[in-house]
Amino acid sequence: MAFCSLVSLFLLLLFTAMVSAQLSSTFYDTSCPNALSTIQSAVKDAVAKESRMGASLLRLHFHDCFGCDGSVLLDDTANFTGEKTAFPNKNSLRGFDVIDSIKSQVEAVCTQIVSCADILAVAARDSVVALGGPSWTVKLGRRDSTTASLSTANSDLPGPNLDLSALITAFSNKGLSTTDFIALSGAHTIGQARCVVFRNRIYNETNIDSSYATSLQANCPSVGGDDNFSDLDVQTPTTFDNNYYVNLVNNKGLLHSDQQLFNGGSTDSQVKSYTTNSDQFSTDFAAAMINMGDLNPLTGTQGEIRISCRKIN
Repeated sequence: MAFCSLVSLFLLLLFTAMVSAQLSSTFYDTSCPNALSTIQSAVKDAVAKESRMGASLLRLHFHDCFGCDGSVLLDDTANFTGEKTAFPNKNSLRGFDVIDSIKSQVEAVCTQIVSCADILAVAARDSVVALGGPSWTVKLGRRDSTTASLSTANSDLPGPNLDLSALITAFSNKGLSTTDFIALSGAHTIGQARCVVFRNRIYNETNIDSSYATSLQANCPSVGGDDNFSDLDVQTPTTFDNNYYVNLVNNKGLLHSDQQLFNGGSTDSQVKSYTTNSDQFSTDFAAAMINMGDLNPLTGTQGEIRISCRKIN
């Protein structure tokens, strides 16, 4: 039994090493040297036009990266069902048009070299930087899937109503640590959520600041207004900082799943540490994004390099 466990551990470490070896920050240095600058410029323009777009592009990468293969970008067709209609994605994910534009600009400088999956990874980093957050070195070389899984998107992506134990398990199932999970949750320092997603929290939960709940109810009635938006970070919604954690300590997490991180449980101490140590949050967030970007990418001759991110070649 112990031998089998050792063999399994060895194979897991070997697979992880193989993935890391196949992904490289210099992957396009020769084949498409202007790829990263082209993506960065396009992201800067998009975020300058609408700051919320930075959060949207970051979220696209996150929802893709419980696979990291560009599958989230594929449109439904008569013969193909993608992931855009999965519960965590429907009426929620946006920014597909921006990715289309970036892909067109990249294709103009090097045809069918840069994958849509890599564009998502780089655009996420550049979005965080554009909104004042940390940078990190993005490993590249992912290829695009020729398939998608609606059922996997529905089952694997953590939802806004999960309790702490289920959230930790969802990330652990993908090989991400609790530290990764708490740091990645800090992405909710930017962006917005629909009323239908947090209505139950602001009307029925008790671990919420009463004045905060009242202010949210003004834009999110008990009936109707499902698509009315509120900021995930009540303090600095368009700046990538550590105020998300400050909000949690003050019972001002917008989503049920947000407040679960600071609710008398095992993650309280890490949340509290981030409120006073923004540098540590930035470091942990960057490391967690790199770890997430390593999740099950297609490399080598797997998959393809899509010409259009919305459809297989």
